Amino acid sequence: MGSESGRVKRGEQSRISQWLRLRSKPQAEDPGREREALLLAVAAAGLPLAPAAHPAGYRCSCDRIGCPTPARHPVSFAWQTQSTTDRAQVERWARNQPQANFITATGMVHDVLDVPLEAGRSALERLLAAGVEVGPVAESAGRGDQARMLFFTATRGTPEDEDEWWPCALDCHPETMDEHPGLRWHCRGSYVLVPPAALPGDHAVSWVRGMEHALPDPLTLLEALTDACAAYADSTPHTPATVAWPLGH
Repeated sequence: MGSESGRVKRGEQSRISQWLRLRSKPQAEDPGREREALLLAVAAAGLPLAPAAHPAGYRCSCDRIGCPTPARHPVSFAWQTQSTTDRAQVERWARNQPQANFITATGMVHDVLDVPLEAGRSALERLLAAGVEVGPVAESAGRGDQARMLFFTATRGTPEDEDEWWPCALDCHPETMDEHPGLRWHCRGSYVLVPPAALPGDHAVSWVRGMEHALPDPLTLLEALTDACAAYADSTPHTPATVAWPLGH
């Protein structure tokens, strides 16, 4: 009986040891909670958010046949008025639309300098080596011109004289590309995807530098970015520029 009792105790000890080993293992990260936390950090920094489409296989979740920008555009045409920094609303969107990407409307609190990925990496290395304060930076993976790097900056603001202002669409027109080849400046009237965002073909938009970094003045980054874009344009077959992130007309 004593021997049997010993076997029971050893069995219990074995089960307890196994349970302790399982408890000591780090819990698997919840992708949904991580996604929500990243989105809330963006909203807390004052960048307004709105839901966007997401991949459906190699297509877009929207009902547009042959969508030209799959998973890269807002769900609603009213995205400018829908965009918000309200924590409760962002939480509801994130939890009720677990597959949705999100866009942030530019030109109110922040702008985004959008450059080819190769040029952006070169410029980022140069800026950091020079000790320049670089803000949040994201990479948008993809093929060819869809591979971009996004530099989040403070906005240029709204001038007192509205005639001196122009919407982002004009920054993307071909006539501006000679001076700033490959550079797209997203300001009022535009938007970009914010990480984490999924794109067709297992591509994604992800942070290189997160929202813990303050938004810099865009002019402190402009020279390095335009120089890198010029070098990139000289070494790459150049095609006419298109608007990377479609506007909601």
